[in-house]
Amino acid sequence: MDLSSSTAAWIALGSALVALLALALALVAWFRVGRIRSAQLVLLGGGKSDLVDFAVSLQGRIDDLHRAVDEVASALSRVDRRIDDSLSKTSILRYDAYSDKAGQSSATFALLNASRTGVVVSAIQGRDYARIYMKELDRGRPSVALSPEELEAVERAMAH
Repeated sequence: MDLSSSTAAWIALGSALVALLALALALVAWFRVGRIRSAQLVLLGGGKSDLVDFAVSLQGRIDDLHRAVDEVASALSRVDRRIDDSLSKTSILRYDAYSDKAGQSSATFALLNASRTGVVVSAIQGRDYARIYMKELDRGRPSVALSPEELEAVERAMAH
């Protein structure tokens, strides 16, 4: 088969155009890959590892963070228990133990924790004497019946 020189020229020209088009596509792909690699380097912080290694190390750090959060939550739970057991609910109620005296010289103190456990101290002041009474509370249950003033002191303490 004999090709004329003009046909061979057209084939050569077409091949050259296809080659230039392929070269242009290769350059576009090269620049896109370069942009992706530079974005990857920004993400990796300039490290030499790839995205899989980075993801594995990131997962390890996230696992460490979860463990640290669990430890903090456990410590906070222990602190909450200690706070609940402390005498944090207090009140003082002053009153006249006897209706004929003025000046509110008697007082009741309630010293309780969050679960209503603690003591109630009453100091009753008379004309020529003073008496002090202490009553224990265990989860709101008194060891001895509480007077109305002592009940009020307990309720005031728990309201705070």
